[in-house]
Amino acid sequence: MLHLTWLVCLCRELSDLEAQNEQMLVQMNQLKEEEKSCQELVEKYDFTEWEITEWREQQAVFNFLYDSIELTVVFGPPIDGDVFGEDPSRKIVSLNFESLLDEEKAPPSSCLVQRLIFQFIESQGCWQEKCPTLYYLPQVLHDVSLVVSRCRILGEEIEFLERWGGKFNLLKTAISDTRVKLLFSASTVFAKFEVTLSLSANYPSASLPFTVQNQIGNIGEEEVSAVLSSVPVGYHYLRRIVSLIHQNLLQDPR
Repeated sequence: MLHLTWLVCLCRELSDLEAQNEQMLVQMNQLKEEEKSCQELVEKYDFTEWEITEWREQQAVFNFLYDSIELTVVFGPPIDGDVFGEDPSRKIVSLNFESLLDEEKAPPSSCLVQRLIFQFIESQGCWQEKCPTLYYLPQVLHDVSLVVSRCRILGEEIEFLERWGGKFNLLKTAISDTRVKLLFSASTVFAKFEVTLSLSANYPSASLPFTVQNQIGNIGEEEVSAVLSSVPVGYHYLRRIVSLIHQNLLQDPR
């Protein structure tokens, strides 16, 4: 009888252990999925858009966006005992951003990206006040990288639309200053109209102001507004706007 009781207890313990193992396996699989999702987010939102091209005793030079933007940081005198001149409390005398883009040779999308990035840079006022010492430099590099990353993706979106716009009944994509003009045309719904979107450096985190110029048919500002209001801001915002206009307004209603 005692032997039987011992066997029953052992079976229960083995059963509990097996259940615990299964639970641990489920948790491990969940952690692996979470790790995979986190890694995908890190890769998707990698904001390290800068490279060091020079670091000397007096100054450092950083490049952004395929060497088209240069940041020169001038240091104050090194602090006693700071052999490498990298003490976080070392003063920064000035930070200067310069565009190295040849606008005469660059495509319109690249010029737009540059304008938006420098719109952000100029909106921040005196950068030396934001970054008085080396301690603040990593945050400056991160903030600028974030805007550069977003604007770079915008430029890629525009290039995509210029190449493949025909698939979305997009007849023409044109750029004027910081505005993008999208000319749509579809014979299936007998419509032709132009949507002008006003862009800013905070793209794609805010809705885009727009105007509509109707040329043929009955699609105007009211119809386009209804579509744009249903497009959430975020990654590939411009491409999703074009795709939804094509899907909701330019398809054969039959």
